[in-house]
Amino acid sequence: MASILIIDDERPIRNTLKEILEYEKFKVDEAEDGLAGLEKIKAGKYDLIMCDIKMPKMDGIEVLEKAVDLGIDTPIVMISGHGTIETAVEALKKGAYDFISKPLDLNRLLVTVRNAVDRKELVQETKKLRRKVSGGKGETDIVGESEGVKQVKEMIEKVAPSDARVLITGANGTGKELVARSLHEKSDRNKQPFVEVNCAAIPSELIESELFGHEKEAFTSAIKQRKGCFEQAEGGTLFMDEIGDMSLSAQAKVLRALQESRITRVGGEKEIKVNVRILAATNKDLVKEIAAGNFREDLYHRLSVILIHVPSLNDRKNDIPILAEYFLKQLCQDHGRELEFDKKALDELQEVNWTGNIRELRNIVERLVILCEGTITAADIKMYANPKG
Repeated sequence: MASILIIDDERPIRNTLKEILEYEKFKVDEAEDGLAGLEKIKAGKYDLIMCDIKMPKMDGIEVLEKAVDLGIDTPIVMISGHGTIETAVEALKKGAYDFISKPLDLNRLLVTVRNAVDRKELVQETKKLRRKVSGGKGETDIVGESEGVKQVKEMIEKVAPSDARVLITGANGTGKELVARSLHEKSDRNKQPFVEVNCAAIPSELIESELFGHEKEAFTSAIKQRKGCFEQAEGGTLFMDEIGDMSLSAQAKVLRALQESRITRVGGEKEIKVNVRILAATNKDLVKEIAAGNFREDLYHRLSVILIHVPSLNDRKNDIPILAEYFLKQLCQDHGRELEFDKKALDELQEVNWTGNIRELRNIVERLVILCEGTITAADIKMYANPKG
């Protein structure tokens, strides 16, 4: 669902726009003046910003200028009840996506909104493609030179060409999915599908349908036959993330599928042969889960032919400057900005307690790219990160 921020000091206008846009299935946020709007722009990610021009505290043109200076690439549509050609031209020159005059024409409004949201999505996809072909590191490269990361890379090189099942362990945000994708890309199955299923994100009553598929009318909402993840990954790799959260009944059926290389759709009787490599990941200690009766020991042994543990970022502090520079280059390209770290800033990053691991580091670097200018200093790290947290 696309997210839109409305900045306007007139409550009736905000209410009208919100009602129209929510009816069109957009998620809407509001700000009552330019200053509050700019703070929301800094704090949030929107697919479109709609901003009035005449407002107290900070007018719309100033909001537009500051958003552009911050490197915000979200389309901004300016709205004014005092619109002139000169005002519209000024707004467009300063980087506005479009200019709409009050009273608002509904058809014109909706066409502009849809086009702007589509443009935002296209820009993001273009950036991703540009990054992939720009000669930089690939999407499955594992960045770092610490001993723990070297061991992970060596294990991937040894294991990837085989069909051995791999259990990837590590805390949230350490890059377990990246390891799984790297195993797939370096395997002989890399021309076939890589299918990922997050076992923790799917309700227990639906996990079997997600994995094995279902026949038409197998349950109330099954209006047509559906192939599950095992069939979708045929010939390729199935990555079961957060497998420690899977119900015991689903575990039993996964075990059978691994033993026999066959599955049966929910509501069906026909056995379907599958050729799939299984990779699994968890942030839980499965040995403790087995002792507690939450995980099947026989399934654990089926999955853990090879064990790969991904170290936490706090256990690989010397990789932080390398990762930070890597993310900075990537994100500057995404946001159309030019920044660099000074040495003290990189030293300060190593003092942070990275409870969210690599995911948290990337988020902090993106925050710095958006909010800082020129050179990122130790003071910036202290302001926008959580040193020794």
